[in-house]
Amino acid sequence: MPAMNNILSKWVPVSERSRSLALVYSGMYLGSVIGFAFSPLLIDSFGWSSVFYSFGSLGSAWLVIWLNQAYSSPLEDPDLSSEERNLLLGNNISKEPVTTIPWREILSKPPVWALIVSHFCHNWGTFILLTWMPTYYHQVLKFNLTESGLFCVLPWLTMALSSNLGGWIADSLVTRGLSVTIVRKGVLLGLSNTAGVLAGVFGTAATGYLLQHGSLRNLLKRYERGSWDDVFGVSVTLYIVGTVVWNLFSTGEKIVD
Repeated sequence: MPAMNNILSKWVPVSERSRSLALVYSGMYLGSVIGFAFSPLLIDSFGWSSVFYSFGSLGSAWLVIWLNQAYSSPLEDPDLSSEERNLLLGNNISKEPVTTIPWREILSKPPVWALIVSHFCHNWGTFILLTWMPTYYHQVLKFNLTESGLFCVLPWLTMALSSNLGGWIADSLVTRGLSVTIVRKGVLLGLSNTAGVLAGVFGTAATGYLLQHGSLRNLLKRYERGSWDDVFGVSVTLYIVGTVVWNLFSTGEKIVD
């Protein structure tokens, strides 16, 4: 994911960057939609291992295409015409590669921590959707394996559609002169994604703990429902915290040279 942002910054003009990022990231959501939709069918027909073989094979095919067709910048693509190359390079500022990362300066900036906190809070809920929703549909709503998979696609399909809509709206606002800080905040995805991955680790484990033990206020007679209430309650709280921190402290302006 950090590499995707870096590549798009070189290939896409600023006025089109939000929609491009949204389109690229929606691939992750649509992949989840396809995965949840087809995995139950594969499991029923060929067993669990077929899921890993199928998606692993697709990943390998993608890698071959990527290595042969993707380039880090317009300067490296031999198939670009001179007009295309000049257009792309004219919309981006070329800089020398960074050799020393000023970690102390970066970590002293409130917007950086706003990005880290927001990414952590966002990924907590995202990984719970990814890992625990089939269990929720099966245990609580009593759906079978195929029905669980089909219902699991709904949050991811919604994210794919809303992210692309948001990207187009954001680019339209930038084109009309609205501040980039208001429209598009944060840029240190590599650093914040580390926090996001940790949210996936802790969120998935915490969900399992809540489902097995419940919270201290949980009574045994309301064990199942109460535990899931706690899971969703924590996720919603973190989403709200992340949103508040993001809007109060983040910025889209340059803060580190």
